[in-house]
Amino acid sequence: MAHALQDRYSDMVLAKLRKELVLKDGIIFNNDYEGTPKAGAVKIPTRDTEVAAGNYDTGTGGTLGTGTTTYTTMTIDKDKFVNEIIDGYEAAAVPDGIVAERLDSAAYSLQAAMDTDGATELIAHGTTYGLGLTDKTNVYDNIVDVRKAHSSANVPNDGRRWLLVTPDCYALMLKDTDNFIRQGDISQELVANGAIGKYAGYTLYEWNDTTANLLCIAGHPKYATRANEWSVPVALKDLTNTYIGASAVQGRMVYAHKVLRATAIQVVYAPTALVVTAAAASSASGKTVLTVTGNGALALKYRVAPAVASVYGGSTASGYTSLTSGTTEITAADGVNIEVVSVAATTELVVGVGNAASVPHA
Repeated sequence: MAHALQDRYSDMVLAKLRKELVLKDGIIFNNDYEGTPKAGAVKIPTRDTEVAAGNYDTGTGGTLGTGTTTYTTMTIDKDKFVNEIIDGYEAAAVPDGIVAERLDSAAYSLQAAMDTDGATELIAHGTTYGLGLTDKTNVYDNIVDVRKAHSSANVPNDGRRWLLVTPDCYALMLKDTDNFIRQGDISQELVANGAIGKYAGYTLYEWNDTTANLLCIAGHPKYATRANEWSVPVALKDLTNTYIGASAVQGRMVYAHKVLRATAIQVVYAPTALVVTAAAASSASGKTVLTVTGNGALALKYRVAPAVASVYGGSTASGYTSLTSGTTEITAADGVNIEVVSVAATTELVVGVGNAASVPHA
């Protein structure tokens, strides 16, 4: 009976977990692996090329090909537990309502941890894609460019490409009434799996990530794997030692995530929008002084009339000049665009962008 209850409780938590996950199995991650996660590692079959199709010769036959499938080892590096006391009840006497509430809570906690760890893997081992300033007027064009990068990397365009969008990105898409396909206009199967719409050929899922400047993550389930298993099935256990008349919900789950091809997971960043105000310099005719906010403590640089706008992560090693907000005097013809960027402290790569037109000569 105890083992039957363990199986039942574990299945209930697992079913709830799968339902609540944002980064779902079969949607964001595949489960194609060999082995048992609780053993500590699994093998992932990896194949980026298809079986060759050649021209058959009736006299000599066809050239025998060799398999190109390799196996990637994924170490199971996460071990999560639930262990919550139920005071006043021995295991056999816990009311069903309390059992259900604790199992539901356990599933929610595991879901939050698994989603966060999955996103961490995607961000850490995907390919960084830097955009320029992004708003509702150009978000579609920018996502189309991401789609182009996916197609150039031969990511299958089989209807399973996904886009995890931050709330900020989702808000921009909702304002693009020409291109955003709303939830009510996509299949109910997608909706049941958490989809919130479609955009530029991607199925959208909202993901609330606090990574600085992250706009969205684009991918395909073929190229990211998740493995998970109960190492200790969920059960109600009587407590001993100093606990009297108490029990606990206990269980352990092990899991891991792995990106299999970096170019198939595009981690898309957009720069912070800087607020730039221009004024005529008081000390010299024909010069402009810029006041910049939104950069925090980050250093500033500028360019006059750049041919191409700066993008997140772009180098400022050449072509940029250091700027002190409210002080630096810039020589520029009337009405010329001056681009200002904030730069990361150690790498001096672009993390923020703003623009202002030079003011008329004083």
